[in-house]
Formats: sequence, structure tokens, C-alpha cells
Amino acid sequence: MENPIENYWKIRLNDLKKALEQNHFEVHLADDTSRARDVVLTELLPKIKPSSVSWGGSMTFRSTGLYEDFKSMPGVEILDTYDTSNTPEERLEIRRRSLLVDLFITGTNAVTETGILVNLDMLGNRVGGLTFGPKSVIVLAGRNKLVADLDEAMLRIKEYVAPVNAMRLDMKTPCVKTANCDDCSSLGRICNTWVITEKSFPKERIKIVLINQALGL
Repeated sequence: MENPIENYWKIRLNDLKKALEQNHFEVHLADDTSRARDVVLTELLPKIKPSSVSWGGSMTFRSTGLYEDFKSMPGVEILDTYDTSNTPEERLEIRRRSLLVDLFITGTNAVTETGILVNLDMLGNRVGGLTFGPKSVIVLAGRNKLVADLDEAMLRIKEYVAPVNAMRLDMKTPCVKTANCDDCSSLGRICNTWVITEKSFPKERIKIVLINQALGL
């Protein structure tokens, strides 16, 4: 068999798609970031027709090239939470306003085989937008986010995702030095709010693009 690894993941992601759809998520499969970008721009956006768009922190979102696409999109109000030219106060206000956009885009820290999204957030704007406020949500998820169950999801996030993310952001937390979660009380702690999304409500409000590549953390 040619490309056994890709074939393996196609089977796994197809099974995951079925599980997520049973939980009322709208799900699309993409072989790579280029196809994921096409799915969003040519299949999802024409249906959503957003007049305002924002996003939570997501390395996968950047990897698709969609960040640049949206920044230059005419006729759409963009609330750019990544724009470092704004003051910290302005950036916080943009995050607050992003909870009322037509379309919110984000990634996910983990997704279980039973079709549950698991996320841990610092500020809460990313998980806030996922749960309520924006009319539609697009979640971009690489195949590396797939885990067996809730316990494995939480272990993955605490022992890998959070320490690496803290390192990426140059945070002053113990895990940056130890590469282990110490369940710290640091002021810069990025592990503050858990959100477990078992179902999409209303049905298909959350649209998930599963990408057959390892992306993000």
C-alpha cells in the first residue's frame, strides 16, 4: 500500500467526522492546509455570509493562510486580536468585542474519539467565543489533536500543550523551565479556564475542519 500513514489517518478522521456529526457539529475533511483554506473560503463563507469576523489564538489558523485572507477581505469588519500595534487595553477591548461577531475562528487543544472538544484558556476569549456569542464558529483542527478520551485530552493539554505554549509566548511560569505542569499560581499562568464542548448548540453552529496534517500544538 502506498502512503500507509496518510491512509491510516484518513480512516481515523472519517471515523471522527461521524462521531462529531452525531454530536451536532458540522464537519469537513481536508487533506492539507491548502484544502482547508478552500473549504473555509468557498464552502463555509458563502453560507455564513459574515459581516464581522474575529478569531482566538490558533497556530493552525495562521498555517492555513486564512489570517492573511481575512485581513484583506473587503466589506467585512475584522476584529484582529493578533494586531500587536494596539495597546494592551485596546487589544483586550477587541477581544471583548470579538464575542459578538458573526463568525469566530479558532483551533482546539484536543478532540476525543467520541467527538468532544476540549480546551484550556488563559484569558477566556477563545473558549468564550466557542461556547456563546458569535453566530457561527469555525474550528480548524490538525490530526495531532485526536485523543482517545477526556482523560487523555486533559493530560495532553496540561503536560504538553500548555508548557510548549508558555514557552512560545515567553511566559514567566515554572513549566517554561521544567517542561512539566506544576499546577502553579503564577500571575502569568495560561491554564485558567477549562471548556468541554460535548455538543454544538444550535446544531451546526460550530463547524469543524479536520485537516490530515499535524498542525499547531
